[in-house]
Amino acid sequence: MSNGRESDKKLLLVVEDDMGLQKQLKWGLEQYELVFATDRETAIAQLRRYEPDVITLDLGLPPDPANASVGMQVLQEILQLHPESKVIVLTGNDDKVNAVNSIGLGAYDYCQKPMDLDTLGLILERAFLLRELEKENRRLAAIRLQNSPLQGVIAASEEMLEVCKLVERIAPANISALLLGESGTGKEVLAVAIHALSDRASQRFVAINCASIPENLLESELFGYEKGAFTGAVKQTPGKVETAHRGTLFLDEIGDMPMPLQSKLLRFLQERRFERLGGRQEIEVDVRIISATHQDLEEMTRDGRFREDLYYRLSEFVITIPPLRARPGDAILIARTFFNRYCDELGRPLKGFSEEACQAVEEYGWPGNVRQLENRVKRAVIMADGSQVTASDLGLPQGEAQDVWPLNLKQVRDIEEKRAIVRALGFTDNNISRASELLGITRPTLYALLEKHAIQCAR
Repeated sequence: MSNGRESDKKLLLVVEDDMGLQKQLKWGLEQYELVFATDRETAIAQLRRYEPDVITLDLGLPPDPANASVGMQVLQEILQLHPESKVIVLTGNDDKVNAVNSIGLGAYDYCQKPMDLDTLGLILERAFLLRELEKENRRLAAIRLQNSPLQGVIAASEEMLEVCKLVERIAPANISALLLGESGTGKEVLAVAIHALSDRASQRFVAINCASIPENLLESELFGYEKGAFTGAVKQTPGKVETAHRGTLFLDEIGDMPMPLQSKLLRFLQERRFERLGGRQEIEVDVRIISATHQDLEEMTRDGRFREDLYYRLSEFVITIPPLRARPGDAILIARTFFNRYCDELGRPLKGFSEEACQAVEEYGWPGNVRQLENRVKRAVIMADGSQVTASDLGLPQGEAQDVWPLNLKQVRDIEEKRAIVRALGFTDNNISRASELLGITRPTLYALLEKHAIQCAR
């Protein structure tokens, strides 16, 4: 995406209302192309226009610059709209609490005011380098996905492995898929996997979150607009549907799409043609639609809040993703993956989770699912004082048991036997010797049980 840019410099979005500080940054960061925003609205507009890799964000923004609440809100919006961005929070020397809280929400790093430009420059250089590495990893992962498209999905539970099988089965078929699941369960990860396994894998995967874009802008984001279609429409701009031609369009949080736009989307799905906003010419595109929502669309159709005919168009195949609390053994495996990632990123030489921390991860209900787990692990890696992450570093309340038990005793034994093995492997980081000791069985017996329950273990 060029966004009309001519400079070869790396682009840095600076969200800062202090004009003096803006001039200081212009002078001290000449190696970057700086784009400025002074308030929330401008920041979000610049984010949508440029999709910057790195952003500096002053927490004290108007209309309440003495308070960090607006800055925190902008941080959350940025990470929701463009989660790949690395956000460096700028805060006062006496406001370390908000700086740490911003890291917990997903900010990359923070820098205290008055700023030392050399220090900020090092943080920015590291952030840009990390984004380049992430892009390269994504490129290499895309190559690997040709052989193992679900390699990035961390799962040991039977519930999630069954979902992965469904994804592999439907991906080659050119049908619409509807992914259902609570927020944070990884719906977009699976949508990307479906795309990567399809014959459209070499084309674009384009995502749009229907809940994060104001109703009056969503139509133009989806279908584009002609020059002069509305105030500010200074040039012809293609929408997400057109951009995804021959590829895949992912409509996240489809349940939040306003009713008038549902009608236009239905018309497009029926005819595969549309007109840009303010246009007269029909544009024909070939695109596969994958949609997702955390809402109950069937109930919404009964209540008249979602078009029934659109629901049937979108749900040629439905995949329900279980919440993390319904995936026995997965939470600790995912937590270890995030732990390793953030120890590397943040340069923390920690040695793992304490036994109490593992227990806390397993017992907690994770209402925010994988996204919440990632934030908690990142926070714990930052907060840990000792060599291990402790339960207090995670800051989790006591979870409640939510098991649904079968009545057949053999099923109960098999379920609990498999669960105990998965737990032991999670606690010991797949160390067979330590896991067999923890379970009170021999190594040959554990190998036999791994085969019996079809448990995959990196050995």
